[in-house]
Amino acid sequence: MNPVRSTFTVAAVVGLVATVAIPAFAAVRSTSADAMTLQQVAANNAQSIVVASEVAPAALDRSGFTATTPEEIQKKKDEEAAAKAAAEALANRISASSSTASYSQSIPLVAPGSGLVRRPLMSFNNFGTPYAGHRGTDYMADRGTPIYSVADGTVVASSESGPGWGVYVKVAHNINGTNVTSLYAHMDWGTRAVQVGDTVSAGQLLGQVGDTGRAFGTHLHLEIVVDGAYMNAESWLVANAG
Repeated sequence: MNPVRSTFTVAAVVGLVATVAIPAFAAVRSTSADAMTLQQVAANNAQSIVVASEVAPAALDRSGFTATTPEEIQKKKDEEAAAKAAAEALANRISASSSTASYSQSIPLVAPGSGLVRRPLMSFNNFGTPYAGHRGTDYMADRGTPIYSVADGTVVASSESGPGWGVYVKVAHNINGTNVTSLYAHMDWGTRAVQVGDTVSAGQLLGQVGDTGRAFGTHLHLEIVVDGAYMNAESWLVANAG
């Protein structure tokens, strides 16, 4: 073979190899440089992430709200309506007990006797002990003893909770042109047979003896006022009752 041609051939082969190898080397170098650059960026801007499965779920606080389904709302309305109805029923029972007498049917509605003035009790055990400031006369009598009006008149007060008197009735009378009021206190609960505005007759049943209010033992506290002045009730009855 011609030496010159051989040399040319070898040179061409070497050049071809170099042409192919240089881009490959450059590519490898470029890839390595890029990788280093990404690593450096990651190192300089390090961030941490938390995997969702590693986070403990926070407990929800349900104490601040309640479920309001249509059924629950209706149930709440029904409960409120029932409570209102119960309160109204209780008020009606209290009102009925305050206005309806609970006396025994064996008690006469009218006391025996005659005259414009009658005694309020058909019988009593004895008088209570007087004390300072006491404006009435106390008649000791058993619980349930009937109490009658001392004369014709109009009921001007009737209450289950008088100040100190407890259950009481007050009647205004006009006896032979004289203005008289009689007050009957410490009656038993629910025994009042009259209400304000009722017209009563002498001897008509007003209620029954009890010990409501400031009372020690069952008795009738009777007050008689004539033309605005308090009288000794027993002395007035002795002088006027028929």
